[in-house]
This record gives sequence, structure tokens and C-alpha cells, in this order.
Amino acid sequence: MTIAIGDKLPDVKLVKATSEGPEAVQAADFFAGKRVALFSVPGAFTPTCSAKHLPGFVDKAADLKAKGIDEIACTAVNDPFVLGAWNKAGGSDDVTMLADGNGDFAEALGLTMDGSAFGLGKRGQRFSMVVNDGTVEQLNVEGPGEFKVSSAEHMLEQL
Repeated sequence: MTIAIGDKLPDVKLVKATSEGPEAVQAADFFAGKRVALFSVPGAFTPTCSAKHLPGFVDKAADLKAKGIDEIACTAVNDPFVLGAWNKAGGSDDVTMLADGNGDFAEALGLTMDGSAFGLGKRGQRFSMVVNDGTVEQLNVEGPGEFKVSSAEHMLEQL
């Protein structure tokens, strides 16, 4: 079943990419007590993700925070080292990278996709959501191959 507005996020382990190395975090702890703009990409360093998705949230970070977002986070079915390198290459300190290396978070959300045709295996779908104290406030899931509703610009219009 796919997560919906009003649902609590599943409490699974994620791995935060930090300058000191990987840091395991429980989703319930990470999202507790704050309003988070979360976006998911099929993979770090992939074309749309690198050219549009991550840069949009980097460029709009101040605008999102001005509208009540406490933290911006990105998740992908990648390891924390890849997400850390991706953030260093094209992200910013305004975006927290949350690795979902085994796809447990994407699976628990009901938002997986099969990228096997492209050699990617099981991945998380492209989506964005606003999470308020662990509860989904807004949810924007893209159709296959699309990039419209999960953008930072679309999220800003919703806030």
C-alpha cells in the first residue's frame, strides 16, 4: 500500500551521509519535531536527478525555509558514500542526504520502481513530500519518466 497524506512515515533505518562518514538514523527520530521537505530520486548522478531535481532544491532552499521548512532531505536507493559524493559535487549543506541502500524505506512507503531494464534494479520512485513531525502533509509522486510535481518549484507553490 502506498503512503498517503495524513499517514505516519514508516520507522525504518536510513543512513545519513555526513562529513564524518555514514551515520545510522531511524526515520522516526530524524523526522520528529520538524517540518521536512523530502525528495526521492531514482539514483544519484543520473541525468534528471543531477540536472534538475537536486539543483532545484539547492536553488530554492532559502525560499522553502522562508515558508516554514526546517530541513531539506534527499533519499535514494544508493549507499551513503555515493550520496555524499553527489552532494559534494552538486548539492549543498542545505540538503541532508539519507541513503536507503537496501530500498527498505522506499519499500515501506510503497514507492518502489523497477529499473532493471536500465541496470538499476529496484529503486525508489521520484517523489517529494512535506513531512511534519513524521506525518505526511503533502505528497507528490511522479509518473514514469516524468519530472513535474516532485520539483522544488511545485512544492513552493503548495506551501
